[in-house]
Amino acid sequence: MTAATRIAALQFATGEDVARNLATCLRMIDAAAAHKPHLMVLPEFCNHIAWYADQAHAWRVAVTLDGDFLAAIGERARRHRCFIKINCTVRRAGDSVTGTNILFAPSGEPIAIGDKQVLMGNENNFLTPASACTPVVQTPIGRLGMYCCMDGVIPEVARGLALRGAQILLNSLNSFALDEASLHVPARAAENKCFVVAANKVGWLVPEALAPTIAQRIKLSAEMLQGAGESQIVAPDGSVLAKGPRRGEAIVVAAIDPTQADDKLRPDGTHIFAARRPTLYAPIAEPPRPRARIAPVHKVCVAAYEPADESVEAAACAVGEAIAAGAKLIVLPELFGLADGRATDPAPAQAIGQQVVAAMQSAIGRSDALVATSIAQGARHLGVLIGRRGVVMAQPQLHPCRRHAWCVELGDGLQTFDAPFGRIALVLGPDAIYPETFRLAALRDAEIVAVPAHPLEAWEMSLGLPERAAENRLNLVVASRRTNAGGSAIFAAGPDFTLWTEWKTRPFDGNINTPLITRAERPGLTLATAYPAACANRMISQKTNLVEGRPWRLVEVITNATRPS
Repeated sequence: MTAATRIAALQFATGEDVARNLATCLRMIDAAAAHKPHLMVLPEFCNHIAWYADQAHAWRVAVTLDGDFLAAIGERARRHRCFIKINCTVRRAGDSVTGTNILFAPSGEPIAIGDKQVLMGNENNFLTPASACTPVVQTPIGRLGMYCCMDGVIPEVARGLALRGAQILLNSLNSFALDEASLHVPARAAENKCFVVAANKVGWLVPEALAPTIAQRIKLSAEMLQGAGESQIVAPDGSVLAKGPRRGEAIVVAAIDPTQADDKLRPDGTHIFAARRPTLYAPIAEPPRPRARIAPVHKVCVAAYEPADESVEAAACAVGEAIAAGAKLIVLPELFGLADGRATDPAPAQAIGQQVVAAMQSAIGRSDALVATSIAQGARHLGVLIGRRGVVMAQPQLHPCRRHAWCVELGDGLQTFDAPFGRIALVLGPDAIYPETFRLAALRDAEIVAVPAHPLEAWEMSLGLPERAAENRLNLVVASRRTNAGGSAIFAAGPDFTLWTEWKTRPFDGNINTPLITRAERPGLTLATAYPAACANRMISQKTNLVEGRPWRLVEVITNATRPS
């Protein structure tokens, strides 16, 4: 395998003329060939914009796997001696049409084919979702996995590819959402420690003449119906190596070493895949069910405490201040009271944890507020939710981590607690890097997740935790000491969310499900509003539910008990 693999993400527009769209694809491939890439990735729906008059129209403009359109792409792969990944709508048995990823080898032959697993909005009216997982392909330039657009807004598809060994994830997009580029695309790289190559559209995503009418129907401005561009190549740590502009054609190029994606170690030495506990994730693969509860309140004040030191007295005062300001939930960092959040000696660490619980209970007084942190208890790292009568919920750490090597007694599930203002889950820092943990919280109908944390990598606070709030429609209250990876923050599920509906509290700005973010500017209290009732709405668009719409038939690899090495 070469140590310097050159990748190109191609960004361009397509329209309603299939022949003209093919000419655009070939022109862009020829232009990209000047950079001598080993791999090119093209956007989603290269043969036709994703807008159809009826099913017969969708069938007519779809291509066949053995037809002239894809044969021409294969010929270019052979001419330029490179791999090319393209996405088109494809005719299948009967009258079904799929959104399909095709990978061509430098020989010109298609070597991998996989269909889109999660359909977005109007696609559900015309396309058939995948019935099988897309293969991971071993090539001389690395192990490649393919997905497209909405498949990458949720974690399961990319996670499955990474668990099966993919080093480079190839994502074709047809998106006007700004938060795909700023949040979902790089998060998929960082959480799996893989490279991601994302190629997006520009130009109109619907017939230009119909754009004003369509925009009025889905409650957006017409200009929002253009591809958002910003095609990019992302490194395994979530950093963007190269990125295209919002508007206009572009060829985004970077040289990478695919073997970097084989390093799955955290800074503390934890292997992020070996530490997974697939048996805990079984609910993710169960058939979807409607949300079972309605949140009792629209909004609630919450607080994260970022300490200047480990003074229990200062924390108690801060809790009192937060309660006086109306906060119903206050979160402290993990293992509060211990320097750097480390339990170097379990016995005194346990004693300090008991002091913290007692001090927080006293600070709560007669109020109905709750305080979350974590404590050491023997060989367990235990998250605690404290009320005026003491600990009301205990949540053991679920995943092993080298930072807390003393914690050898792990929990066997995620707990929730029903407070008057919403259902609370408690996720400890070592568990917060796993998208599966927050998926479990969403499946248990949690509305607020308290996260006593101590982040080790920058992506956790910049990408990972806001992504967890977004992809699950959860309110996250994250408390941390200030580290090189960041500090405390609150990620709230905004009341405005679903497309095709009128947004009432703010105008749509191109970000579909980015949470409302309040970051700590300095040590002390950070207060913000959380919206428990907003978690009842998980419909990103018509017929597309973020949680119920996960590709549950295809996530067996997520819950397989075999752990990758």
